[in-house]
Amino acid sequence: MFNFEEISHFWVYLSASPLLGLTLTLCAYVFAYWVFERCGFSPLANPVAISVAILSLILVASGMSYQRYFAGAQFVHFLLGPATVALALPLARQVPRLRRSLLPLACALLCGCVTAIVSSVGVALLLGASPELARTIAPKSATSPIAMAVSEHLGGIPALTAVLVICTGVFGAITGRSLLTALRVESHAARGLALGVAAHGIGTARAFQVSPEMGAYAGLGMGLNGVLTAILAPWLVPHLLDWIGR
Repeated sequence: MFNFEEISHFWVYLSASPLLGLTLTLCAYVFAYWVFERCGFSPLANPVAISVAILSLILVASGMSYQRYFAGAQFVHFLLGPATVALALPLARQVPRLRRSLLPLACALLCGCVTAIVSSVGVALLLGASPELARTIAPKSATSPIAMAVSEHLGGIPALTAVLVICTGVFGAITGRSLLTALRVESHAARGLALGVAAHGIGTARAFQVSPEMGAYAGLGMGLNGVLTAILAPWLVPHLLDWIGR
C-alpha cells in the first residue's frame, strides 16, 4: 500500500530541488510527444499544448509556485537562443532559392507582419478591450523575447504578451496546415514562410516535421518577422489607437 505521508515528504524534498522543474518539463514533453505519435502526428495533439496543460495541472495540484518551477526549468529557456540560431543551418541550404525569390518574400513578410499587428489590435478594440490590452496583444505573432520587449515599450503587459504568443503559436501549428491546404497553397516555401510569420517558433517546429525546406522558410519568416515587428509596432500601434480615437 502507498504511504501518502511518506509520498508527501518525498514530494516536499523534491520540490526544493532546482532540478525538479527541468525533470518535470522533460517528462511532460516526452509524454506529450508520445501522445502526438500515437495520434498519427495529428496537429490537434500538439505536444507543446499538451505539455503546457500537464505542467499547469501539476503546478496547481502541488501548490508549487511558478518561480520555484522556473528555477529548474530555466535551462530549457536558455536553450531557446541556441535553438533559434541553429535554424540558420537549414536556411543556408536554401540561399540560392532565396536570392531568386527575394522580392516576393519581402512583400509577403511585410504584408504578414502588418496584417498580424493591425488585425490583433483591431479585433481587440472591436471586442471592447482597453488600449493597454490592445498594446499587449499587438506583437503576439513575434517570438516571445521580442514580443515581450515590444509590449513593454508600447506600455502593454509583457507577462500577458508571453501567454498570448504561446497561444498564437499553438493555434497556428494546429490550424495552419489545414487552412493553407484549403487555400490551395502547395509550395513548401510559401507554407513555411506563412507558418513562421504567423506562428513563430511553434509553427516553425511544426513546419520542420513536414519537410526541411518548409522548416527553413518558417525559420526565415519567424526571424525576419520578429525584427520587422520590433520596427513597425512601436510606430504603427499608436497611430492605430489615435485613428480610432483612443
